[in-house]
Formats: sequence, C-alpha cells, structure tokens
Amino acid sequence: MNKKIISLLILVTVLNGSLKAQQIIPLYKGVIPNSLPYCMKEIALNPVDGPCGGFKNISVPSLQIFLPLKEKANGSAVIICPGGGYGLECTEECIPVAEAFVNLGSAAFILKYRLPSDSVMTDKTCGPLQDAQQAIRLLRQQAAEWNIDPAKVGIMGYSAGGHLAATTGTHFNTCLIPNEEKISIRPDFMILICPVISMTDKLTHHGSRKNLLGKNPSSEMTTLYSNELHVCDQTPPTYLAQASDDKSVDVDNTIVFYETLRHYQIPAEMHLYQNGGHRFAFNLPLEEWMQPLFVWMKKINNIK
Repeated sequence: MNKKIISLLILVTVLNGSLKAQQIIPLYKGVIPNSLPYCMKEIALNPVDGPCGGFKNISVPSLQIFLPLKEKANGSAVIICPGGGYGLECTEECIPVAEAFVNLGSAAFILKYRLPSDSVMTDKTCGPLQDAQQAIRLLRQQAAEWNIDPAKVGIMGYSAGGHLAATTGTHFNTCLIPNEEKISIRPDFMILICPVISMTDKLTHHGSRKNLLGKNPSSEMTTLYSNELHVCDQTPPTYLAQASDDKSVDVDNTIVFYETLRHYQIPAEMHLYQNGGHRFAFNLPLEEWMQPLFVWMKKINNIK
C-alpha cells in the first residue's frame, strides 16, 4: 500500500468518524489484583470544560475494543494507553487514532487503566503496569476470538501513557499479575508519543512522577521507573515521536530513550517535529504523523 493511499484512508476515517467500539469489557473477570475494597466514584470529563474528554478516579480498568472487518484484518493489534499525567486519562483523544488503525486492518484496544491512588491500591506505583500487562495477556489469550496474531501485539502510549507503555516494554521480565498459563507479557513493539520516559529530576514530568511515585520518591523507586535505565537486548522494536517545542515533557526523554535503544541495537525509529507542542499528535493533521508510523508498523510486522 503506497503512502498516498495510506494518507487517504486515514483522512477518510477521521472525516467519517463512523467506526465505533464494538465492545467495552472489564480487564479482569474476578478480583482486581493489588486492589482495596474501596471503589472510588469515577468522574467523566467533558472535553468542553477540561483539557480532554476522558475520566478521573479510575479504579475499575477496562478495554474499549475496535476490530477491523475480518477480510481486512492484517493480524496486528495495538493497545493504546491514554495520557493525562497519571491523574486523569484522555481517552476520547485516542478514538480517532484507534479508528485509523482499524481502517488499515489493525485491531485497536483503548486501555482504561487504574490511576495511582492509595485509596484503592495496596501499592499504587504498580497498578497501571499490572493493567497493561493484563491487557497484553488478555489479547494473546483471546487472539483467535479477535482475529489477531499473538506475535503482533504492540503497545502505544501518549505522555504519561507513553511512560506506562515504555514501562511495559522494559519490565516484562517481572510479571505482576496472575498468569497461570505463563503467557508472554512482553509487547512485540512499542509506539511512544511525546512520552514521559524517565523519573529522574533532570528529565521527568514532575506531575506524572508525583502521581505515580508520591511527593518524595526514594532513589530506588526513581531508578525502577526510569525506563531508559532498563533497556536490554530483548526490548521490543520502538517508534518514537515528539515535537521539539514540547513545553510539558522534555524532548530529551525521547532522545535519550532512542539513544539507549540504538546502543542495544534495538530496531527503533524517531521522528521529531519542529512545532506542535505537547499535544502535537492532536494539533497536527492525523495523517501527517500517522503515515510514517504505519509504514514502520508494516515493516516490523511483515504486513503487506
């Protein structure tokens, strides 16, 4: 498929807005691991009144499922982690992106993960990661039902959601969820958009770090969740994109992570845009920044 056709398909998807999630399912069938009995009241965010449409106070995680037509499916799947500084989740912004994936034959799953809170979790620092691991496990477990290839399951994230995606791709050797079948929780690829990568003073987005690790995190926790320090030769292939004029998350997060991946010879591609700010993916035309992403996805997933 050439670039002009890819661009046209993305544009048609955005203009039509016709695809809807086929289903929204709970992430866990039974007890949510690392959870306390208290269930806080979830708050829906109106995009007119706030920074985005989405949710706050999320204590019950779920997956919003978008599937392509069976005859169009290419087998790949992407779990999308919304951003919001680990204080909220801008899920509505992810819907056009999910629709674009579907229109090109990839299944898309918007993950509404638990937001860190001492009120609803025994350990708030690992709650989001547990949910991302469970999402990968669930996709592979139900791959036949959703017509996806269990060897083509990737994870994507924006901002703090990018930190969650990067954590999932660098901490897969530590399984934090019940996994009797020993299903792999390593994503096959990562897509990191304006991501928070590090928790170090120099690089981090301080609001995200405070919400995830607390006001004064220990050096051990800071190191544990600084993903540039956990790249290894098994880290998945990674696509990174950010605007150079991002005032919220230092673009050096993207650059440092790319450099680390390169030193480990991990297949990686980085796109830096001159303008667009922190929300460049929503400020720029969708087809402008998603076109090179789809070209990369087709290469690493061997999709024709």
